[in-house]
Amino acid sequence: MATFKGNDITLIGTPVEIGQQAPDFEVLANDLSPVTRDTYAGVRIISVVPSIDTGVCDAQTRKFNEEAAGIEGVTVLTISNDLPFAQRRWCASSGLDNVVTLSDHRDLSFGTQYGVAIEELRLLARSVFVIDAANEVVYAEYLEESTNEVDFESALAAAKRAKTTK
Repeated sequence: MATFKGNDITLIGTPVEIGQQAPDFEVLANDLSPVTRDTYAGVRIISVVPSIDTGVCDAQTRKFNEEAAGIEGVTVLTISNDLPFAQRRWCASSGLDNVVTLSDHRDLSFGTQYGVAIEELRLLARSVFVIDAANEVVYAEYLEESTNEVDFESALAAAKRAKTTK
């Protein structure tokens, strides 16, 4: 059972599993251009946050981007249902140069394909996925409580392993 601030929530879609082919999706970049699973090559850490404008989501985005900056060939994608305009504003004020924020607000394509769309709130449940260069899911973390932090170390270790094994 998943919760958000202690309240039960319903997640729409089917959770992905390690070893399966990562489902494709279409989200929007800050300039409203479409982005799919294959837009970025190599290993991808997909950091999913309910809203970039909250403290835990801000910290998650910063930590993944700072930690992964030293791993060549790894791209961090932060996906939320925030509007692209709000994401662009956050990026401009964040002080981080290579943050990629993507919006699933239009179709919930990512949220439903990965089983993280919160039916009651139309937000995405906090989670993290690592997809290798062959589009295989090599790490998936679904949090029981969406306001808790993800396991940064395990996700980063999975990205490093994916980079060296493919």
